[in-house]
Amino acid sequence: MIAQISGKVINNDGLEVVIMTTGGVGYRALVSPSAAKLCILGQEINLETYLIVREDALDLFGFANDSEKKLFKNFVSVSGVGPKTALHLFSLGSVEEIVLAVGRGDVNFLTKVSGIGKKTAERIVVELREKMNKEQSVSVGKDKKENSSINDALEGLITLGYSAMAARETLKNIDTNGKTSEQLLREALRVIK
Repeated sequence: MIAQISGKVINNDGLEVVIMTTGGVGYRALVSPSAAKLCILGQEINLETYLIVREDALDLFGFANDSEKKLFKNFVSVSGVGPKTALHLFSLGSVEEIVLAVGRGDVNFLTKVSGIGKKTAERIVVELREKMNKEQSVSVGKDKKENSSINDALEGLITLGYSAMAARETLKNIDTNGKTSEQLLREALRVIK
């Protein structure tokens, strides 16, 4: 298993990168959007990777950090979600936002990705809700109280009639550190469009 690659970025098209190791071997990896941003041509990079072995191919996937890699592994464990579709799910937002959406059972959030229909999104929620909440809460880096406050504020905005997308975007642009759900909700209501 190739778990990590270090080397110089010699190609980056936003979806795939090629990394030349010091041993002179160039590895092509399909990458998450945040990993693609880290891969600057001509600079050294260290990527977390996950290798998927199939009959006809060895596909290497690259991630900015271990949290992304764990989330990817969770997604590909769901029946009907292939590795490329799992990688596309990272276009929805940060690991924290995706984990919170799955934890809330936000099927509409997941169906914004090409290749994820309502049934597949529901399957992701059913199979991963508890598993991801346990695993990701440690690696996400935010404490449970803060996640709970953000989640409560988000649910409050949705209950008041705002779209889930507008509520998420508003909360994303607010400093959430150490604030209660009531404080977050008040601040969000001041700035939401």
